[in-house]
Amino acid sequence: MSWNRVAESSELEAGKVIVVEIGETRLAVCRTNNGIYAIDDLCTHDGGPLDQGELIGEQIECPRHGARFDVTSGKALTLPAVRPVKTYPVREQDGKIEVELS
Repeated sequence: MSWNRVAESSELEAGKVIVVEIGETRLAVCRTNNGIYAIDDLCTHDGGPLDQGELIGEQIECPRHGARFDVTSGKALTLPAVRPVKTYPVREQDGKIEVELS
């Protein structure tokens, strides 16, 4: 497992999402009022990009069909999605945001 720097802390405001790629893994990194979370940037319903959806509190809504996911756990919250998205550990230190990939 390794930590990968993905952004400067100042690049990600609360309520915003950025997309980062680590190797072949595309992630949506989300900052809520409660923390920073990283999930696969891929709706489990139809493969659409979640980063283009709206981040509402700790939920992200897929722009294609409205499925919502909890960014803290990856849990699918509304239909049509029933499978969770993968989540990744995130840390913020020394003004940097890092994500751990296994």
